[in-house]
Amino acid sequence: MRYEYKTENTCAQLISFDIEGNVIRNIEFYGGCNGNLKAISKLVDGWTAEEIEEMLLGNTCGRRPTSCADQLAKAVRAAVAKSEEMC
Repeated sequence: MRYEYKTENTCAQLISFDIEGNVIRNIEFYGGCNGNLKAISKLVDGWTAEEIEEMLLGNTCGRRPTSCADQLAKAVRAAVAKSEEMC
């Protein structure tokens, strides 16, 4: 299932990814620091939602209380919750 998440308080405006069970693949960020976000996407491709949350949740950017990586962790949490609701 393809999932889209509108970010808050980051340069990236949207995160899109595939979720199969709890495995996340094909992550795309729209906006933000292109090179860094491509690297994050490649590094965590194939990880479970729990692994992504464990590694990235709470990561901040400068003075902001969040970051694109933190928003990805929140996005996968929301996607898992939504997929569980559908079952």
